[in-house]
Amino acid sequence: MGHLYGGRSLCVAAVLVVILVLTLSIPCSNSLRITKTNSMVYRSPKFELEPGSVVDKIYFNIDFPRGHIAVKNFNAEVVDEAGNPVPLHETYLHHWVVFRYYQRKGVQIVEHDGLKQRNQSTFIGARNHGVCQENQLGQYFGLGSETRKTSTFVPDPYGIEVGNPAEIPDGFEERWLLNVHAIDTRGAEDRLGCTECRCDLYNVTKNQRGQPLKPDYVGGLHCCYDQTHCRVRNGFQGVKRSLYLRYTVEWVEWTDSILPVKIYIFDITDTWNGLNSAEHGCQVEHDVAKSCKGIRGTSQSCIETRRKGIRAPTGGYVVYGVAHQHTGGAGSTLYGEDGRVICSSIPIYGTGKEAGNETGYIVGMSSCYPKPGSVKMVDGETLVHESSYSSSQPHTGVMGLFYMLVADQLPSPKLYMDTSL
Repeated sequence: MGHLYGGRSLCVAAVLVVILVLTLSIPCSNSLRITKTNSMVYRSPKFELEPGSVVDKIYFNIDFPRGHIAVKNFNAEVVDEAGNPVPLHETYLHHWVVFRYYQRKGVQIVEHDGLKQRNQSTFIGARNHGVCQENQLGQYFGLGSETRKTSTFVPDPYGIEVGNPAEIPDGFEERWLLNVHAIDTRGAEDRLGCTECRCDLYNVTKNQRGQPLKPDYVGGLHCCYDQTHCRVRNGFQGVKRSLYLRYTVEWVEWTDSILPVKIYIFDITDTWNGLNSAEHGCQVEHDVAKSCKGIRGTSQSCIETRRKGIRAPTGGYVVYGVAHQHTGGAGSTLYGEDGRVICSSIPIYGTGKEAGNETGYIVGMSSCYPKPGSVKMVDGETLVHESSYSSSQPHTGVMGLFYMLVADQLPSPKLYMDTSL
C-alpha cells in the first residue's frame, strides 16, 4: 500500500512540474515577448561647424536595418569625432528627422538635389499616417534638443512595420533619408536668439530660395538654413570641428504576432477649419509674444496656450504619445472630443552643464504609455490639441507637435508559446 501511495505522489509531483513549466513558458498576452531584439548604432555623414554656423543637410540612403522588420526604438544625439556627446550649449540640435522612401533601382540620388528630383519615376515618399499636407511632417522618427531623455520605445507586442515586400513598388528599393539641423552657439552674442533663429542675428532678409521674407517674419526656419551664421561676440575664437549624428535603432524580425502601429503627427499650427478634413495646412512653427511682465507678487500668469481642433483620420488604440516643444515650452496635451485626456507630455529642463542636462534647455519630454485598451480614438473624432509656452519673454520659431502611435487592434487574449525560451 505504501508503494502505491508513493507512486501516486511521484505522479502528482511530475504533473505539477509539467504545469509549472508550461505556465512559465506561456507569457501573458500584454507582456508577450515577440522575439530577440536587435540593436545597431550608426553615424551620419560628417558635418562641420564653427562658432555661429548652421548645418541643415539632407542625407540620402543612410544606414538602416534591412528586411521585413518591426522598429522598436530610435534615438540619436550629436557627438564629436571621438564619440563624445556634445552639449546643447555648444551645438544646439534644432531637430533631426528620418523619412522612409522608395528609390528606383539603379538610380542614384545626389545629396541636396534629391528633393528636386522628387517625382514618381525615381523617388516615392512613404509618409506616416499624419494629417499634414504632403510636404510637411511626413517623417517616421524625429526629435530635437530633447532627444537624450525622451523615451521612444514601442512596447510589445507592437512595432513600426517597415520593409514589407508587399508595400515596395516594383522596380524600387526601400531607403531612408536623414535631415540634421544643428546650430553652433559657441561664443554667440545671444544664444537663445540663435537657437530660435531670430532673423536680425543671422542678418537674413531672404529665405533659402532667395525670396524676400515677409515684414512680420521675426524668426524661424527661414532665417537659419544651411550655411547661414548667427552673430558671435567680437574677438571670440573657436575652432571648426567635425561632428556626427549618432543614432541607435532597435528592431525585431517581423512575425504574425506583432501588431503594427500607425504614426500620427499633429501640429498646433494646423490651419484645418473643421469643414474639409483634407485641408491640413501645417505651418510647423509659430511665435510667442511677451504677454506679461512677470512682476513678483502678481497673479498674472505668464503662459500662452494655443488650442487646435484636429480630426483623427481613423481611430484606434493609443500605444504611445509624446510632444515636441522648444525652449520656453510648458507642456502639451491631446484631448478627446468629450474632453478626456488622451496624452499629456511635459518638458524636462536641464540643471547642469553636462550633455543631457544642460541648464535652460529642454532635455527630454515625458512620454505616454497607456494601459492596453484604456485610451481609444474614434474614427473621425475631432481631437483638441493644446500647447503651452512661457510668455514672460518673446520666442520665435517655436513648435508644438504631438507624435502618436495608434494600433487598429488589441493583443489577442489567446496565449502564445514563447519559442525564445
